[in-house]
Amino acid sequence: MERSFLTRYAWLSIAAAVATIALKTTAYWLTDSVGLLSDAVESLVNLAGGVLALVVLNIAAQPPDEEHAYGHSKAEYFSSGVEGGLILLAAVSIAWAAFQRLLNPQPLEDIGLGLVVSVTASLINLGVALVIRRAGQRHNSPALQANSQHLLTDVWTSAGVLLAVGLVALSGWGWLDPVVALIVALNITWTGYRILRQSTEGLMDTALPAEELVQIQQILDRYTQDSVRFHALRTRQSGARRFVSMHVLVPGDWSVRRGHRLLEQLEGEIRAGLENATVFTHLEALEDAASWDDEGLDRK
Repeated sequence: MERSFLTRYAWLSIAAAVATIALKTTAYWLTDSVGLLSDAVESLVNLAGGVLALVVLNIAAQPPDEEHAYGHSKAEYFSSGVEGGLILLAAVSIAWAAFQRLLNPQPLEDIGLGLVVSVTASLINLGVALVIRRAGQRHNSPALQANSQHLLTDVWTSAGVLLAVGLVALSGWGWLDPVVALIVALNITWTGYRILRQSTEGLMDTALPAEELVQIQQILDRYTQDSVRFHALRTRQSGARRFVSMHVLVPGDWSVRRGHRLLEQLEGEIRAGLENATVFTHLEALEDAASWDDEGLDRK
């Protein structure tokens, strides 16, 4: 399946990151708020994540070759994994800046104008995040899904920072600014952890989601009424690609043609129900004892 068009969403993410970095840095210069500084630092990570997503999506879109017979779709997990790591690094830098500001508090300046600039940046991130999230879900792209999660986290981070800066302006409690920055650091740490976990699960060949396994089983159940049995069903997710394999046991007196026709029909139904699915089947005879002795991953 052609997926090179997905890079347009990475370019959108990069453009949004450049715009929000400029706006949030301006807001920090206007106010001298460490909370707004933490917001600008996270946008730098957004930019790095967008560039990495662009590179990886180009790799993932390449067709299978002699060294990568199953394609390059797993490359997307590297993008989401590195982005999760970058988020954790951003969290450490934000926490450090907030701790320094707690030790050396400073008054905020030009809060009103700074808030207007920061709100503009947040609205840009929100719009882009929703577009990329929809594309990531529709096309089952781990790289885009991780990027959209990060952008949405950035939006919630900005909302918290803006609230804190507003409260500082109303109450005069300068300590609120670095405290909220520390809360922001904790929040994006959790986001980074979740993205890293999802990336690791993808690289570990995690099985398809439960609802998709149920869908496969429902298809298989329709065939068991015709003296057909199944075992050694295995599934895995590799980026946007799904892999399904199984052994199909039929009466030994079936002709090769009949067995092959069954497999073609079965594989076609699974592919029709699961987008981007590659299905492998192995035909065996019901009456042969060896057919029931090879369910394990390593055949006896």
